[in-house]
Amino acid sequence: MTDGAVRGAVRLKAGRGKSVINRHPWVFSGAIALREGAPRPGDVVDVLDDGGRFLARGYYNPRSQIVVRLLTWNPDEAIDDAFWYMRLGAAMARREGLGEDPATTAFRLVYAESDGMPGLVVDLYEDWVVVQALTLGIETRKEALTALLREVLAPRGIIERSDVDVRAQEGLPQHAGVLFGEAPDGTVIVRENGLRYAVDLLTGHKTGFYLDQRENRRKVAAYAAGAQMLNAFAYTGGFAVTAGAAGAARVTNLDSSADALREAEANLRRNDLATPVESIQGDAFQVLRRLVAEGRQYDLVVLDPPKFAFSKGQLNAATRGYKDINMLGMRLLRPGGVLATFSCSGLVSEDLFQKVLFGASVDVRREARILERLGPGGDHPVLFTFPEGAYLKGFICRVE
Repeated sequence: MTDGAVRGAVRLKAGRGKSVINRHPWVFSGAIALREGAPRPGDVVDVLDDGGRFLARGYYNPRSQIVVRLLTWNPDEAIDDAFWYMRLGAAMARREGLGEDPATTAFRLVYAESDGMPGLVVDLYEDWVVVQALTLGIETRKEALTALLREVLAPRGIIERSDVDVRAQEGLPQHAGVLFGEAPDGTVIVRENGLRYAVDLLTGHKTGFYLDQRENRRKVAAYAAGAQMLNAFAYTGGFAVTAGAAGAARVTNLDSSADALREAEANLRRNDLATPVESIQGDAFQVLRRLVAEGRQYDLVVLDPPKFAFSKGQLNAATRGYKDINMLGMRLLRPGGVLATFSCSGLVSEDLFQKVLFGASVDVRREARILERLGPGGDHPVLFTFPEGAYLKGFICRVE
């Protein structure tokens, strides 16, 4: 795969080594005083303090604001075949329970920095593997990593879904396609918590499905028995299916995509659920306002919007959007109803999101109480040294 050779070094400015010592895996351009040797983009380099002492080792990309992404703090550990093999094995061991659970056949196998492999995401869907190469360091090793995944997992096919905007920050174009084996003939049927879903690995959202919401779908379903449910940003009906299986009286799915809504209905049928379903296509903000004007009321409202904040400059607009949509959600709830609301914007902290919900409840004059705080499942672990991995946060609230 690679000889693991170190091709150069970066020396940090005085006083800029603390985050590296504390094992945060990113070294920003502003922390670097000078470069030693002639490393090429993607090469492995050592990170030294201002006195020349070794701190860590990682791969190098001068095109990115994050110049070095750290892989090891051990000066004796080479970034070679054995390194990647061991890191993949450790990631698989962390998910051993999921891998042995026949009720769930789709989950995240590698979660980038949180599994010690910055820039690499690997998701498992039945007999297929989906890979995202998000950084130059992973891109340059993509062929070799594909071979490793073939050897360890023996999948029918490996699909690349590196069609994400973050690649531009690394100087990389978007890319998607088959890296190995065969592409699925249409959708792949996976199981999650014992329920069946059709997943489009080649063109579906993210890597095909919102795997990070697996545990939250189950938790929200605990409030669904007998409920009239509104599922906004429904996509292919993950929350609707789990709610239907839990005994929801009726589900209204709202999404901008007619195709996604049709697949949501198909997923309900796929699980032999006779839950009455209403599908509404349109912009969520406009439709929710219309539903409020019509006097519609629900017992359970789920708000799972896409990412609103992609940069710090968008944070104020994002918080206004979250407040607006949650005000609408609260207005659509009967007294005593349940709101399950989420943010997947990493720049919006849990504390800030809670403050947004507080403001929404005050403005609509509804008393709301937090019943549960939500995050991703255990296949999306968050390192204490890398809090940026905790992008998904949610609340289940009782709204009086």
